[in-house]
Amino acid sequence: MQEKLEIDGGELAVDVVGQGPLVVLAHGMGDSRRSYRFVVPRLVEAGFRVANVDIRGCGESSPTWAAYGRGDIAEDLLTVIRHLGGPTVIIGQSISGGAATIAAARAPQDVAGVIELAPFTRAQRFDLRGMIRSPRHRRGMTHLASMMLRGSVPAWLRYLDLAVPDKPDDWADERAHIARHLADRERMAALRAMGRTSPADAGEQLPRVTVPVLVVMGSADPDWADPRVEGEGIVAALPPGVGRLSVIDGAGHYPHVERPDEVVELVLPFLRSLLPAGEAADA
Repeated sequence: MQEKLEIDGGELAVDVVGQGPLVVLAHGMGDSRRSYRFVVPRLVEAGFRVANVDIRGCGESSPTWAAYGRGDIAEDLLTVIRHLGGPTVIIGQSISGGAATIAAARAPQDVAGVIELAPFTRAQRFDLRGMIRSPRHRRGMTHLASMMLRGSVPAWLRYLDLAVPDKPDDWADERAHIARHLADRERMAALRAMGRTSPADAGEQLPRVTVPVLVVMGSADPDWADPRVEGEGIVAALPPGVGRLSVIDGAGHYPHVERPDEVVELVLPFLRSLLPAGEAADA
């Protein structure tokens, strides 16, 4: 079932499928809910009701909003949760990992846990040594800078080709879909606006998160010179015992696209520990 949820400032597109405890999926900037296409069927099969959200500015949600920060996306996700009935676990990737952090800190009664995939959840500093040391990181930042400066769709596609080292079988079609989507000026403007936001607001909320957090990084993620160090930093900023880190060797910035089976293997035990009714369909 697809819903169009009217909220203050625009409309959110949400796919809702399955029966059982609610799991909310939120993708990264410049992407859409299609990025979870390999994960959703597995979660439904395991006994969860899955709400797959096009975050503001992306997919089939309204393209133009007053703001595109993590706090704004967090409020959107909380609106979805309250509309559908929680509590829930939010799985958020990249910018939405930071948004999920804020949502959990603001509303632990609605958010039972958070899974952050390659998240931007802390303020970032320019890493000159990392740029010199890691060609992969240097290339990734060069492509992102070109997209930000010129609104270049080809630059974004070059970044994606680097950020998804293990291409799924449908990558050519998905890449073409993304290119068509971002050829729309409003969609590209939303992507660039998200790129200008800072994850500092999410970082400030990390010490206030009381629900369990699973951070999943790919060791070949070009967004950081050392993705493991970034993941460890997120866990360290959480209260003791709240967070844990898993690193998927060789995966990039989109582990749910490249390695969906490995992501699901990590995710299901975490979900079942917080939303145990999900065990029924997998028994």
